Amino acid sequence: MREPLDREALHEALVTPGSPWQGLDVHAELGSTNAAAAELAQPWRVVVADHQSAGRGRLGRSWEAPPGTSIAVSVLVPAPAHGIGWVPLLTGLAVARAAHDVAGVHAAVKWPNDVLVEEDDWRKVCGVLCEVHPAGVVVGFGVNVTQTREELPVENATSLALCGAPDVRREDLVAACLRHLAVLHGDLMAGGAALEAARAAYRSACRTIGMVVDLNTGSATHRLPAVGVDDEGRLVVHGDAGEYAVAAGDVVHVRETRG
Repeated sequence: MREPLDREALHEALVTPGSPWQGLDVHAELGSTNAAAAELAQPWRVVVADHQSAGRGRLGRSWEAPPGTSIAVSVLVPAPAHGIGWVPLLTGLAVARAAHDVAGVHAAVKWPNDVLVEEDDWRKVCGVLCEVHPAGVVVGFGVNVTQTREELPVENATSLALCGAPDVRREDLVAACLRHLAVLHGDLMAGGAALEAARAAYRSACRTIGMVVDLNTGSATHRLPAVGVDDEGRLVVHGDAGEYAVAAGDVVHVRETRG
């Protein structure tokens, strides 16, 4: 029996003295947590759904999981004055850290918005979708928790259960993700040394650096090595004319090309 999320446990874990989180809405079912957070337009209010029937990923891809098998979370956070491209990247890092804390897995980030887990051949366990809003940035993420292989929509997806962590409590995972997100968002807003440390942590956790990507230019696709992430959060690739940066909508991750 897959239990529904415990709102009281979540509220107790998140809405605490010194925490930025200001409230919590837990739904049995929603079309999209991002849409609900955008409609509320309340900074630092958390929207969570047991089942998301119209979830969206990057480039308009759909995302749905059986009820009670995953977490779907969206929050509205203040937009940084500079480096807004780092919001989805640091959200992925927050989830990777939380997955390690709660499930004990070895997680890494794939630029720009996925979390991968080593224990299941670096398959995807989480996707991130951030959308600019007049009041800030809507940050949404979904993590596969207990799905079986048959319940996952694509072959390259996984769940924490399939990675050897079948007993993860979803409330603990939500709370850990949001604790790490609050810290990393604070570093982004603070700038200076705090931001530099957050960027360095992301780059260290990013498996895309050192791999080959397909760069779609509209008229052609070029396979190029990814060599870094710049200070705007763009992927740096090495082409015939040297190194240059590309935005998230231009790149599809394809294969590893290390050492």
